[in-house]
Amino acid sequence: MSEERFNELRGEPVVYAVDRQDRTFLPPEDHCPLCPTRPGGLATEIPFPTFEIAVFDNRFPAFQAPKGAAEVVVYSDSHKGSLGTLAPERVEALMWVWRHRYRELGERDDVEYVMIFENRGVEVGVTLHHPHGQIYAYPFLPSVIDRELRAGARHRRLHGDCLYCRIIEREWAGERMVDGDQECIAFVPDFARWPFEVHLAPRSHLGSLSDLGESQAQSLARLLQSVLRRYDRLFDAPMPYVMAIHQRPVGRGYAHHHLHLEFYAAGRARGKLKHLAGSELGAGAFIVDVAPAAAARRLRDAG
Repeated sequence: MSEERFNELRGEPVVYAVDRQDRTFLPPEDHCPLCPTRPGGLATEIPFPTFEIAVFDNRFPAFQAPKGAAEVVVYSDSHKGSLGTLAPERVEALMWVWRHRYRELGERDDVEYVMIFENRGVEVGVTLHHPHGQIYAYPFLPSVIDRELRAGARHRRLHGDCLYCRIIEREWAGERMVDGDQECIAFVPDFARWPFEVHLAPRSHLGSLSDLGESQAQSLARLLQSVLRRYDRLFDAPMPYVMAIHQRPVGRGYAHHHLHLEFYAAGRARGKLKHLAGSELGAGAFIVDVAPAAAARRLRDAG
């Protein structure tokens, strides 16, 4: 069971989940707990010989009832590949899996916020190579989301519209746009904190994956894969990244919030990583090596 404490200096919670210290760490492929359980083979977390998408409780949870939840989402029964290389229809199906888990977890009394995310690459701390993501159902509102919701609410009070809609309007067809269509847009924001940070969002004002129509979900899935494939082509190597889906809290208002995905790509140049160091960790001030417009141009060229 995790323990929550409060950092009075920063005004934010800190969670201690000491049992996670013993979680499985980079096992060989024949001992991967996210592969299907093959006849005569080792039993894994998924007791089926084949599957499309699997969701289950994390064996080493940061959160669990009655204070939240932690789930693993396995994208494929194949140990190889990535979210960017899945068949398009699989990513569209994943959109609906994410939507279902967001709604079901978000309706629980012990959950304040549902974060769907993926860590990819040992450079960002991944401990299992099999293509997968995670879902944390927090028993509190995380500080990053809280600040984002407050900024959006303040903008709505002052200007009467959605802050993120304004950002999309500013970026559409501009020098920082990476890809887009009638439904969705992918762009490097002019305030990017990572050298190749990308945001992906529906152009219509929608607050969560639950609000997506079929054509919007298809567009979002296509652009998601477009971004990830560009990442891998950028330096001719798998790009380590963190993907986080920012949605409004389930059933708690926040009509001003705009659904978007944020990609924090850890690569800054061929063979070089962006590390958070003194200024970023000590002062919270990000210093970036690549200008947003230049990053967007290079990602467009990688298409």
